[in-house]
Amino acid sequence: MDMTRLLSISLGAILVNNFILVQFLGICPFMGVSKKMDTAVGMGFAVIFVMGLASALCYPVNLLLVKLDLEYMQTVAFILVIASLVQFVEMFLKKSMPSLYEALGVYLPLITTNCAVLGAVLLNVQENYNFIESVVYGITGGVGFLLAIVLFASIRERLQFSEPPKAFRGFPIALVTAGLMALSFMGFSGLKVW
Repeated sequence: MDMTRLLSISLGAILVNNFILVQFLGICPFMGVSKKMDTAVGMGFAVIFVMGLASALCYPVNLLLVKLDLEYMQTVAFILVIASLVQFVEMFLKKSMPSLYEALGVYLPLITTNCAVLGAVLLNVQENYNFIESVVYGITGGVGFLLAIVLFASIRERLQFSEPPKAFRGFPIALVTAGLMALSFMGFSGLKVW
């Protein structure tokens, strides 16, 4: 396995092609769960877990679909795998971390429809990644999600103590902040990934 290729995939997923700030996938939990740092971190780790496992489990599912000449069923099959994984994560968090489960609220089941998770799996197929590359892309895509949501949550916590103009209070200042963060991540687009 070429470590340079894995490093390139990792840097691309975390910085250059960040799911939230560059590809604009997964915006719903990004905006909804980022008011507090602890819930943002919890959601970030849940997304890392689901993206990594979804990438690992969808790889053999895709091989089976290709073998049976059913490639047109990829999206449906991948959504079923992702929904099952999210149910597992939800049951685990409810049992072992009830405070985080309550804090995430409705956004935890929304991981099922989080287009960043489905996007990672579909991009694995589109880029023709092998199993290891798929898992690395899934995990590091989740790390990029975690990085973006934690940075955004830290800024939003500080914004609570600021006095923006009346028209920008609340959600509008959050949107402006997200836009500025996206602009800053666009600076990584010139980063040379091998």
